[in-house]
Amino acid sequence: MHLEIKRIPSTASFHTSNQSVAGPNCRGVSDASRCTNTCNVVIVGDTGAGKSSLVNLITGTQTAPTSPDAKGCTTDTIVYEHDIVTQDKILKVQLFDTAGLDEGSQGTVPNAQARKALNSLFQTLMKKKAIHILVYCVQGTKDVRTLQRNYKLLHPKVKGKVPIVLVVTGLETRNPDMEEWWRNNEKSISDLGMTFAGHACITAVTINEGDTSELKQRRQQSYQAVCNLIEHFRSQNGTGVRRVTAIHPVRKEHKNIVLFGASGVGKSSVVNLMAGMKVAATSASMNRCTMRWQEYTIGFGGESYKVFDTVGLEEPQLGIKEYLDSVENAYALVKELDRQGGIDLLLFCIRAGRMTATLQSNYRLFHEFLCEKKVPIVLAITNLEREQRMEDWWDQEHKNLQRHEIHVAGHACITAADGLPAGPQGDRYEESRLKIRELVKRFTAHGQQQAWSGGDTLFVSLMRKLKKLLVGGSRMKSKDLVLHLTKRCGISNEVAKQLADMIKQDPS
Repeated sequence: MHLEIKRIPSTASFHTSNQSVAGPNCRGVSDASRCTNTCNVVIVGDTGAGKSSLVNLITGTQTAPTSPDAKGCTTDTIVYEHDIVTQDKILKVQLFDTAGLDEGSQGTVPNAQARKALNSLFQTLMKKKAIHILVYCVQGTKDVRTLQRNYKLLHPKVKGKVPIVLVVTGLETRNPDMEEWWRNNEKSISDLGMTFAGHACITAVTINEGDTSELKQRRQQSYQAVCNLIEHFRSQNGTGVRRVTAIHPVRKEHKNIVLFGASGVGKSSVVNLMAGMKVAATSASMNRCTMRWQEYTIGFGGESYKVFDTVGLEEPQLGIKEYLDSVENAYALVKELDRQGGIDLLLFCIRAGRMTATLQSNYRLFHEFLCEKKVPIVLAITNLEREQRMEDWWDQEHKNLQRHEIHVAGHACITAADGLPAGPQGDRYEESRLKIRELVKRFTAHGQQQAWSGGDTLFVSLMRKLKKLLVGGSRMKSKDLVLHLTKRCGISNEVAKQLADMIKQDPS
């Protein structure tokens, strides 16, 4: 028996936090099996497991019909073609949403009919080497032993040639986190003889306007987890499965943002605010050495961004040890930015409060020393969640910034404190996300025309200027600098001596 394919128009609205770049198209299995430039994901599971909701999560739409109860909605295999952004690339995927299993003889699609249709689908796709990932979708509320029946149906079909991954849905209220389901059940799954190439513990619930920020964050985490699974196993084909080659860059692969400021101003929280999920640790455990950095890849509005969360100055001046530590960090940062294509935007993060000399030193360190005033710089002012109107800070303080010779192209007055109580403060967090994303989008829209240039020349210039911040005009020995460059930066002794001599020279 062959199950007919429904063609459904793509209609529903988008969730802007997802990195999807277009709505899904629908096509027939016959056409879909002939595509050679897509990653084919077959989604299988019991009726009511959340397969169609999973499709909607990935596509960022409500195109696939769903039901609030365990009654099956998908009566035929429906193929959704969609583009997702993973690892700075656009990946074309085809999602095969199959009819639910184990519905019983009186169900929308009786179990025997659903299994026969699934067998036919596997035969068609395996013959053409057209399955890349098999997703076994299950409800987190089910006893883990009930997974075994369908697993025994699926495993022989792919004969070890296709990775089977487990996606557990319905975990929006799981505490302390969704991954706790896997920690509790991993051993039982193994004891029952089930092996999965990967897993994702998720929620695929539709987000409504009044939902909490925690639920919205969990949904975004779920989207990212599923996309990461697809990206990871796309390239790990079993024997006989054709390789997906149609991965192509986003319009511009990514925009590079250097985020900087003193410790404790909320830089990591700003990263999470922009990302719409927790990607950066917000503790104060990060090594506070000047110029040390942590890189994060985030996406919103169909664009991908690399954010370099960078430690600035803690004091307006440096000691010899702090200077030598900054040499190592600055060298690595300049080299990495050079490799990644330069800097598109400087994002200066400060905490609302009094102006300090350190504020001005950090501004000069990054805008003048690192970027030679060639890259736009914008300001994010945090800790404003208690203000009736966050923009009041700028109205009152922007003249003080100018008096400290801090000039920026744009600004956002925000709160980056997640978990605020519902009401005005919680609303300000969502308002802040929109403001910081719009600021970043506006000042990276056209990219930089190769204005920023890295390499050893910039590194030498940066370290010369940073040397001026040494406490009390402290003198640094060339041999100490050479030793640091060779031992900590992996530079040959000869090149290290040349760089040290250039740094020691009076640039005036």
